[in-house]
Order: sequence, then structure tokens, then C-alpha cells
Amino acid sequence: MVERLVIDRLGHRGDGIADTPDGPLYVPYVLPGETVEVERVPGHADRRHALRVEVESAERIAPICPHFGVCGGCALQHWDTVHYRAWKRGLVVAALAQAGLDAHVEQLIDAHGAGRRRAVFHARRSHDVLQVGFAAYRAHHIVPIDRCPVLAPELLGAIKAAWALAEALRPQRKPLDIHVTASEPGLDVDIRGSGPLTPDVGARLAQLARPHRLARLTRHGELIAQHAQPTLRIGRARVALPPGAFLQATAEGEAVLARLVAGHVGHANTVADLFAGVGPFALRLAERSRVHAVDNDAAAIAGLRQAAGVPGIKPIETQVRDLFRRPLIAAELAPFDAVVFDPPRQGAQAQARALAESKVPVVVAVSCNPATFARDARLLVDGGYRLVAATPVDQFRYSAHVEIVAHFAR
Repeated sequence: MVERLVIDRLGHRGDGIADTPDGPLYVPYVLPGETVEVERVPGHADRRHALRVEVESAERIAPICPHFGVCGGCALQHWDTVHYRAWKRGLVVAALAQAGLDAHVEQLIDAHGAGRRRAVFHARRSHDVLQVGFAAYRAHHIVPIDRCPVLAPELLGAIKAAWALAEALRPQRKPLDIHVTASEPGLDVDIRGSGPLTPDVGARLAQLARPHRLARLTRHGELIAQHAQPTLRIGRARVALPPGAFLQATAEGEAVLARLVAGHVGHANTVADLFAGVGPFALRLAERSRVHAVDNDAAAIAGLRQAAGVPGIKPIETQVRDLFRRPLIAAELAPFDAVVFDPPRQGAQAQARALAESKVPVVVAVSCNPATFARDARLLVDGGYRLVAATPVDQFRYSAHVEIVAHFAR
């Protein structure tokens, strides 16, 4: 049955919301003020699929990608920049308000730069037809793609490579996730989900590496082929990337976050960098501070340790430790003038609790999730810290994801 709705506002995931007597109804790819014809999404009483925009908003613009509205990768290519930026900053304001925190939220910083330098392509077979691309919006099926305008030029050829690798693995009949990262000598690719490979299949994959400009090809971290060590420049150092290494989505995003972190840390003599990864903050902070870097990823810490041995960088102490299970406690935090923590999306509740019990003068929190950031910030404030300011950073343009860098003072 076709319904007609007027969209009142946008939700935190970028869906249009129509407030009705029966509760909110969610419609993707529409804008506030628009009148739309919709139909119900089977199995979801509160979700609707837009059939036609009957009355368009003056804020609507043409999307930059032909796959927009079908592919689930982008939510907001159709909204003008001014309103989009205000909404994304508002995600941080709303999360803090919900946690009962009153703090100054800076203007949103655009950190898209040249585009995304890493991507995960999904490969699935549907009725024996191979499809390689991104997941559809809130669905399990794959939208096959041949281009993606939000990817950085360094990922040129990544989509063709993903198709070729998936085709070579077609006899495995397995759903694949193909992780591609841009590195200095070429693409670094890690295939996940294929199951064990026979020597013949491994050899077939290895033959694809050179024509598709793959610096390295691995399966769940196990080497299949390598023509060059994937590396990345971070500050004065060059880091050898472990397979499937986590990086900020864009090079500009990493640079902006690092600049904000360094500004809040100031001239601290000793800094703890928690959830340090391969060292996007530690390697830059070590140019003027002694750094203790901690992460549970042994390969990332090994890469950081090796990269740190260059002129102009102070020695970096490293530690492999699960900060979710064993956060640094107050006594361990006592030697530091500042602490930086940048956890995954689930936040760092245990570590935030331990920081709240410490006397560290400055804490800098980096987050990619406003909800868990606000939860952890509440713990710090309740422990005696003052939230000086929070800065939203947009390196996931057109999506509902936003990064935050916040300064807490004891």
C-alpha cells in the first residue's frame, strides 16, 4: 500500500523521520520538509521505502554517484553542504546533551581530503551470478559497482582488482570480504572468508597481484604474494603496515586528528597513547614528548616500534595490552602529563573509569562514535575533569559517521 508522508527531521543515521500519531517512521534518502510517497519495508513496521519525492526540499542537490540511493555506503549525497555540515555537528551536540554535558562544540572540520584510502569490498554469488561491491542499505544483498567517487586516487584499480580476485575464488563458493588499503608502493589487499586455499588457487591469486598493482596479497594475514612491503609515511617516520592494519579513513583525516591531539597535549613531557595502533599520534607526539604507546594488536605495535627508530623522534616505549580487560590504572597513569585514547566504536568505558580515578592533568579523547564518546566523557567529568571543548571532524563525507577530538582538563 502506498502512503504519503511529510518528512519532519533527519535521524542520527541520516534517515528522514516522519513523526506520526503511531510513532516515528524512517525513510532513507529523503530530506526534512519533503513530501514523499512510500511503501512499507517488509518485516519492519517503522520503516518505509521512498517511491517518489512529490515535493522536493530546496536543500536537495544532485548526488555525485550513480549508485547513490541503492548502495548503502553513502546516506547524504543529496543534501546541500551547509545543512549537511550543521546536521553532522549536531550529532555531537545532541550526544553530549543526552549525557547531561554542557561543552563548547567547535565547527565541523572537513577532512575528506583526496578521499578514502581504504575500503572493504564484498563479493557474493546470487543465483550463480557474481556480485562485487558494497552492501545495500540495511540489507544483506550486494550492490555491484564499477566506480566509487569517494575513494582516493591511490585506490584507482581497487575495484577491478576486487572483481578479479573474487572471480578467481568463485569455485570456493564462499562469501568474501576484500580489504584494500592504499600504501606507498601499491595496494595492500587482505582477503577474508575464502576458507583454506589449495596450492592451485593460491598460485592463481598470486598471478593477479602484479597486473593489478598489488604490493601485497594476503588471506586472513597469511601471505600469498608480495612485490613490495606496504608502507606509509607518518610524520618523520615510515611505517611497515601489517596485513589488514587499521588506518584512519583518509590521509587528511589522520593529519587533522593528529594536529588537534598535539594542540591539546601541548608541551607535555610524558604522554601515554592508548589504543595507539601503528602510531598516527605516537610518532608525531614523539617529536617533542616521551611517549608510552599501548595497543592489543601485537603486529601494529611491532610496526610502530620499528618505525620509531628514526632521527628527530624520541624513544617510544611500547606495550601490547588489552585495555578493555586490563586498562591502565591510576598508579600506572601517575607518571604521565597527558593521556590520549582513541578506542574503537565501542568506546573505552573501563579505561575512562580508570582515568577518572587518576590525577593526569590533561586527557585527550578521540572517538568515531558520539554515543560512546558521550558515555566515556560523562565518566571523566564525574571523576573531576572539565570538558574544555570538542571538535567534530568529517572524514566520512556523505555518511552518518563523525570523528570527535575532545580536551579534558583535571
